[in-house]
Amino acid sequence: SRKREEEAMKSLGRLLGPRPLSSQTVPRVPRQGVLIPQVPPVTKLSVLENGFRVATERSVAECETATVGVWIDAGSRYEAEENNGAAHFLEHMAFKGTTKRNQRQLEVMIEDNGAHLNAYTSREQTVYYAKLFKEDARFGVEVLADILQNSLLQPRAIERERDVIMREMEEVNKQHEELLLDLLHAAAFKDGGLGRTILGPEQNIQSIHQQDLRDYIETHYTAPRMLVVAAGAVDHAEIVDLSSEFFGRVPRESQTNFAVDFDPATFTPTEVRLPSSPEEEPRAHVALAYSGANWTSEYSTPVMVLQHMLGQWDRLNPAGGGVDSPYPLTRLLAAKKDVCHSYMHFNTCYKDAGLFGVYLVCPPEGVEETIHTVVSHFAALSKDGGFDDHDVHRAKAQLKANIIAQLDALAHVCEEIGRQYLTYDRRVTLAEVLARIDAVTPDDVRATARKFLEDQDHALAAYGVITDVPSYDQCHIRNH
Repeated sequence: SRKREEEAMKSLGRLLGPRPLSSQTVPRVPRQGVLIPQVPPVTKLSVLENGFRVATERSVAECETATVGVWIDAGSRYEAEENNGAAHFLEHMAFKGTTKRNQRQLEVMIEDNGAHLNAYTSREQTVYYAKLFKEDARFGVEVLADILQNSLLQPRAIERERDVIMREMEEVNKQHEELLLDLLHAAAFKDGGLGRTILGPEQNIQSIHQQDLRDYIETHYTAPRMLVVAAGAVDHAEIVDLSSEFFGRVPRESQTNFAVDFDPATFTPTEVRLPSSPEEEPRAHVALAYSGANWTSEYSTPVMVLQHMLGQWDRLNPAGGGVDSPYPLTRLLAAKKDVCHSYMHFNTCYKDAGLFGVYLVCPPEGVEETIHTVVSHFAALSKDGGFDDHDVHRAKAQLKANIIAQLDALAHVCEEIGRQYLTYDRRVTLAEVLARIDAVTPDDVRATARKFLEDQDHALAAYGVITDVPSYDQCHIRNH
């Protein structure tokens, strides 16, 4: 519970220097001597004989529901160019019928039990989860095991689903932020797994067949790379027994000769520009990013603090502050009339890479000045006087508030547990996360800005009326 975490934060704890985020990696942080509170373990972990892991976290507060899911250490970056889109295609096919129940029976069972079944695919993970009543744990684990291990993948269903995924692609491309971030990945990780989209290209969606999907399952759905996570009104022993019953025969190793690992990420400082007519999109959308910190980097926490020092702003939101905002970048952009409509920061971490930057929406005539203002501000962050101590304090408070707010939902708790075990091979408690944030100093942030921003190459994606988007060299020289 939050109260328990707060009490743990008040304890003296133990002075470490510092405790590693990952069991395989011992990162250094810019400032040594992080106070890591010793919190009694809340998350319980068991490993089945085949290497399949089971992690649960029981809610202390009264709770009538639970969320249970399967986290798989495989996503779109594990695909080759030829089968890019297979993981996402499988997500669709999982709900189309199994050897035990057809699609209608599956849907009726979910509705009759008042449950909610969903899935998503990311670049590094695939997740299937169910929200249900506490007495339905067996039902949830059995259904998840069924759709993951017994899906029919019927050719006729595959053909029908092609059109569904193509419509989904059309909808995604209408969302400018989604489109820009896909283009940004294509620029930042050119010709690599991280640079490919999650849905895959149209030609793959139209050509993926049953054997492609079976090959992906047999290659990547192996026990050591899978994890059952349950949170809420759950009993650890019961979830372990159910996982053993329904996932105990998942193979330890790949059943194919295909590559099981992803290709290492290499940041490529390039740009992708997709111009449109003023009728299609009259504004300029720009995503500007630098190579960031990976999940286990010594800089991962300082980069998150640096991210929250940038602030966010939308001129249509009166609560955004504008020229009265406490964030320097917001004040700079808001003070320039008709230069910027909105901006947001982002910091995306992967196992061996990261992207740190901003997403800008501007009138075409203001995009050049907006980009120059942003890049110059990035350069100033690494200099003495570029920010004050209160800027760091505010960013740390915002970061902690955002992290804590996400844990109010059981699905987000499961997400944290699943991601952390697949990424760090251990559960990182909220108390430890908050302690690491508190330990970041202004000097740490300044050193981090020097490493990741000052005179560093960038990647850029632009869409819309982008004639006035400055050249790559013009952007870079402003950051020197």
